[in-house]
Amino acid sequence: MQPLTLFTSLLALAVFAFVIGRGRAMLQSQSIGGASSLASLPFYYGMLTALWCALPALVVLGVWQLFDANLIEWFVIAKLSADAQALPADELGLLLNTVSNIAQGHLSSDGQPAELLAAAESLTAIQTTNRLAATGVVLSLGILGLMFGWSKVAPQLRARQKVETVFSWFLLACSCLAILTTVGIVLSVLFESLQFFRSVSPFEFLFGTQWSPQMAMRADQVGSSGAFGSVPLFAGTMLISLIAMVVAVPVGLMAAIYLAEYAHRQVRAVVKPLLEILAGIPTVVYGFFAALTVAPVIRDLGLSFGLATSSESALAAGLVMGVMIIPFVSSLADDVISAVPQSLRDGSLALGATQSETIKQVVLPAALPGVVGGVLLAASRAIGETMIVVMAAGLAAKLTANPLESVTTVTVQIVTLLVGDQEFDSPKTLAAFALGLMLFVTTLALNFVALHVVKKYREQYD
Repeated sequence: MQPLTLFTSLLALAVFAFVIGRGRAMLQSQSIGGASSLASLPFYYGMLTALWCALPALVVLGVWQLFDANLIEWFVIAKLSADAQALPADELGLLLNTVSNIAQGHLSSDGQPAELLAAAESLTAIQTTNRLAATGVVLSLGILGLMFGWSKVAPQLRARQKVETVFSWFLLACSCLAILTTVGIVLSVLFESLQFFRSVSPFEFLFGTQWSPQMAMRADQVGSSGAFGSVPLFAGTMLISLIAMVVAVPVGLMAAIYLAEYAHRQVRAVVKPLLEILAGIPTVVYGFFAALTVAPVIRDLGLSFGLATSSESALAAGLVMGVMIIPFVSSLADDVISAVPQSLRDGSLALGATQSETIKQVVLPAALPGVVGGVLLAASRAIGETMIVVMAAGLAAKLTANPLESVTTVTVQIVTLLVGDQEFDSPKTLAAFALGLMLFVTTLALNFVALHVVKKYREQYD
């Protein structure tokens, strides 16, 4: 069987195991006073039987699929001549690809060397044997597990505890997988960044004010050494993010206060979904809007006041980005404000405070941790945005605080450096990983500051 067919068959066998396990529990309960006399509900006996049937077989199937390709490749290589086995890794890979294409019928066997034809026949035979062996082993394990689980069904068996233990371990494994994925991402970025810092001084990267990562292919070419100062990139990132936050935080927070405290229920039911639609608009659409509408308006206004305004400016990108992240602030702040206990409001109003005073002095301080969380999410979204900046702010790495000039961001440069065919042993490409590492550190520092603020103010209301 193919792996998908085998997996489906195993699931069907597990369903059958559930049915007969539950049926056996129900049958045994009839002689002891009914289902209420069982140590667990019949459902859990069925689930335990299904788990015994499916889990060992699924583990074996997963391990089999993980290693069978390498083993098959090893057997095929063993069938080749000694000269073929001594080929470099890339040439041997091409040879194995040719053998695979012949075996699958994608490549005609006419005119092919006898050695490759024999290897293709051997590959077909090995794959057939592998599928038959996998099918036999997995289904046999499933059937044995079914029989074992069915035999363990007894009125005194605490099936619920065993099933919940299995699911607890499963949830723990999922949590560990998420953590290990994060650790793997950080380590991979860190490793490539260390490779970059072997060629470029960390001091130059962190404090340099010139960014020109173009590298020559040969030492005798012009521009054989680039400039890797990241200060202009982070300055542009912070400038655009600051403009976006200046737009999003006040508007989003005021909208959340209105929806949570002042708006009628019918108005809230209409306005909140409309506001959250902004979060579903693709960022490339915001980029078009910024480049074709907002940027020309800002340029014309700047020229009318006698200001030198670029057609691609940080202000245009920041304004549109601020509109894009308004829902991140407003939606989370609205939910947090709505979750503040009504007793706090009632106590403030009973002491003679007005509604606005209650909101300023009671509701908002109590909701501050959640509000800070929403602002943090919006800031992270702004720092990581790419499309709007590419289309509205440009690619020029300028160290400037003038929002009317063209700037670029870290994420835009990461995309630019990794577009097309790249050599992952050159400083130009490895600079993308160093920028990613610095962006990660920046976001981590932002999280640390936000958690410190939340902890400081939450102590007043715990």
